[in-house]
Amino acid sequence: MEVVGVRVEMPSNSPIVLLKEEQGDRYLPIWIGAVEATAIAFAQQGMVSLRPLTHDLFKDVLEVLNVQLRTVKITSLRDGIFYADLVFSNGAEVSARPSDSIALALRTGAAIFATDEILDEAGVAIPDEQEDEVEKFREFLDQISPEDFGRSALVRAARPWFAHPSPGFPAVMTRVLPGSRFRPLMSRRAGRDR
Repeated sequence: MEVVGVRVEMPSNSPIVLLKEEQGDRYLPIWIGAVEATAIAFAQQGMVSLRPLTHDLFKDVLEVLNVQLRTVKITSLRDGIFYADLVFSNGAEVSARPSDSIALALRTGAAIFATDEILDEAGVAIPDEQEDEVEKFREFLDQISPEDFGRSALVRAARPWFAHPSPGFPAVMTRVLPGSRFRPLMSRRAGRDR
């Protein structure tokens, strides 16, 4: 899976990490916390803090122990909550939240996978002709910083993608609103990685 980026879902202002399957047209939105959204955005932008943040510290500990994070596997969706496993070079596997797993994978270069069952259940297909809207969204993500989360300017800037249905990508993403076949993802408890 490729990490497209972090976005804010309207109107609840909840951060979402958006993953895309590398050989296909399905996207996987996972609702995450603001702290995890910032950690993912920092890693995507190559930002380094003066002191190591939690995911940076974890990466440093792995290096000192001479253990590599090989893969992140998003393994299941139960009761609206996503689950993931970290798979290490020494054969160990540890259960973790997908948001923490993604933040760590971005720092270590580990591959991210999701099962076909997860993509079948929670994935959103976006055909190739709608890729232009996805590219506009990526450009938008490139222009924001983690500090922008929660600011009204970010919400105004994001409105073209999240405030109303329109052709292409926004219409697909708005289909996850209540009443659609993706209804379980929209519950405050469902579709989260906690």
